[in-house]
Amino acid sequence: MLIKGKYLINWPQATFLITTPLIALWGLFNVPLQSKTLTWAIIYYFITGLGITAGYHRLWAHKSYSAALPYQIWMALAGVGAAEGSIRWWSRGHRAHHRFTDTERDPYNAHKGFFWAHMGWMLVKEPNQNAILGKVEMSDLDNDPIVRWQHKYYVPLLLTMAFVFPTVVAGLGWGDWVGGFFFAGVARLVFVHHATFCVNSLAHYIGEQTYDDVRTPRDHLLTALVTMGEGMHNYHHEFPNDYRNAIRWYQYDPTKWLIRAASYVGLTFDLKRFPENEVQKGKLMMREKKLNAWRAKLDWGTPVERLPEWDANQFTEELKLNPFMMVIDGVAYDVSLFIHDHPGGVAWIKLYLGKDASAAFNGGVYKHANAARNLMSQMRVARVPVVPLKAKAASAAAVGLKEE
Repeated sequence: MLIKGKYLINWPQATFLITTPLIALWGLFNVPLQSKTLTWAIIYYFITGLGITAGYHRLWAHKSYSAALPYQIWMALAGVGAAEGSIRWWSRGHRAHHRFTDTERDPYNAHKGFFWAHMGWMLVKEPNQNAILGKVEMSDLDNDPIVRWQHKYYVPLLLTMAFVFPTVVAGLGWGDWVGGFFFAGVARLVFVHHATFCVNSLAHYIGEQTYDDVRTPRDHLLTALVTMGEGMHNYHHEFPNDYRNAIRWYQYDPTKWLIRAASYVGLTFDLKRFPENEVQKGKLMMREKKLNAWRAKLDWGTPVERLPEWDANQFTEELKLNPFMMVIDGVAYDVSLFIHDHPGGVAWIKLYLGKDASAAFNGGVYKHANAARNLMSQMRVARVPVVPLKAKAASAAAVGLKEE
């Protein structure tokens, strides 16, 4: 495995990430689950999950908005309840991920596999990890008193918010101390872990690359539903300082909704948005790239500029060999295989063999649509600037028509 030779097992994190699911499973099979405890576990799941997405991620790691002190304290406590490290530790790794996305310096490098991106990177220590993380700018967080306080007292805060608090609420609230610990504490923690871990794994594997396809991040509704709104990950990597992840009102992003709602009562402010004009440029460029790739798969016939050019005399001579040609907008077309499939009938085609049919084709008789023009691209033969009168006579004689 990756651990062999190059990596060392990170025993504290590996033990925590492996034992908590086992404890939750034991509780699931041995402890009765009360409906009130289930409801509380779901509520606390969202509280602590949003502590990561709205707090750790968008507030501190990306500075995508600012917040009042009470809001910061609440987010620091809610985030520590998710047991994903301190704000400083989490943000440093995440900033490294954005700076070195998809490279060997990316802690969550998706190219190392889904499991590595999801949680494998936390189970081991890379020899050069400290050197990589040392290149990440952290002075703003190092000078943040809330970040320093939470980092200093991380362990007691973790034990309190991840296990003691949810247990006490269930215990004092409706007497379910054991269920509060196993379900609102441990099991809830496991679900929060793997939901937020999906931002590093699932969000780099499924969905559309709406704004950029150079790197792995993708946009997908499923990821948004799993991660409390972090599913428009391609957008996020392109515009990381935007407080939104899903920018349309109908897209699921409860983290954005919380930040915006808090702004109405003054708890959050300076909500950053990337200029819409630039966002649209990114989307347009990706659509053009996809359209060009689609276009390249289709047969558009020989480009007009690459066709041979016939003068009047050569066109007349060529008609003797193939009288089933007509000229439209200076290009000769061989309609021999199409003449009997013409929707207007064979007679109309024969009427213009050897002639310049531009006026009739472009509305004199019928204004032909794109489908006709695209089909004609397969019939190009040569460029013919001038159609001589004798060519018309030669063509008419060859197909047995009386020249008009």
